[in-house]
Amino acid sequence: MTQSQTFPLCNKFPKVSIIGAGNVGKTLAQKVIESNLADACLLDIVEGLPQGIALDLTQATGLEFHHRSIVGTNDYKDTVNSDVVVITAGIARKPGMTRNDLLKINAKIVTEAAQKCLVYSPNALYLVITNPLDVMTYLVWKTTNLPANKVVGMAGVLDSTRLQAFIAMELGVSFNDVQSMVLGGHGDLMLPLPRYCTISGIPITELMDTETIERLVQRTRDGGAEIVKLLKTGSAYYAPASSAFHMIESVLLNQSRLLPAAVYLQGEYGLKDIYLGVPCRLGCGGVEQIVEINLTDEERKILHNSARSVRDNIDLALEQLGMKH
Repeated sequence: MTQSQTFPLCNKFPKVSIIGAGNVGKTLAQKVIESNLADACLLDIVEGLPQGIALDLTQATGLEFHHRSIVGTNDYKDTVNSDVVVITAGIARKPGMTRNDLLKINAKIVTEAAQKCLVYSPNALYLVITNPLDVMTYLVWKTTNLPANKVVGMAGVLDSTRLQAFIAMELGVSFNDVQSMVLGGHGDLMLPLPRYCTISGIPITELMDTETIERLVQRTRDGGAEIVKLLKTGSAYYAPASSAFHMIESVLLNQSRLLPAAVYLQGEYGLKDIYLGVPCRLGCGGVEQIVEINLTDEERKILHNSARSVRDNIDLALEQLGMKH
């Protein structure tokens, strides 16, 4: 088996490199090429895995009527000249493994992947999906010295679309009519904002009672764990891949969508030197604007509690990597 298997069709389109050929990575690669959005490079350390996925997807080209190419590879050289680099590589927590163990292992995987990609794609936008997401996004920024607007984490879109789904299911309305907003870290301390959630402009606070809203908010916080419990082995990947695709599309098509994402804060919301989920405008320049919305004292307290948890993990990860804050 050669290190890479390439199926060139056209070199004039944008290029998205996806690091990690697990369920999220391969699903995202499929969405990228079948939408005709960009050519894709799927990289994994397992020999044959990305090559096999690329060959399988290529064989579907004539049936899916797309014209994009995909490369499956174990060699970072094949990521050269990427417009977007997506990092999904890492491991899930296993029985007997502490959160600190997971943090240490994924920190090493993610930072090495980012540094290797940087050699070949110094001008790309780097989109991080690996958990713990806010911490991993910070580490990518810290270890690559990229401008902060060129490094972003995915989770806000995922958490918001989960809340969107729960609202639509509860009210029996079209998913497309629901707008939702979730801030904070990607974890138990995230901050869903019901008063910023609407159905065709109508706040959900006018359509649901407080008890129902609180139930949906908690279900959103437990959204990933609920799927893990149902699957018994594995975790969510369709919604995470769609969330990442949504962000890539906004960048490559310069849509400047207003999306919640993990971005670098330098005083916004009273927080500094941290990556955390807040609304931002995402376009061809990367993170083009961080939007500060009004928060109540209680909401601000929850956001800062979430930030404190993320910062503690950042400090721990930097210590494990032998780096200074």
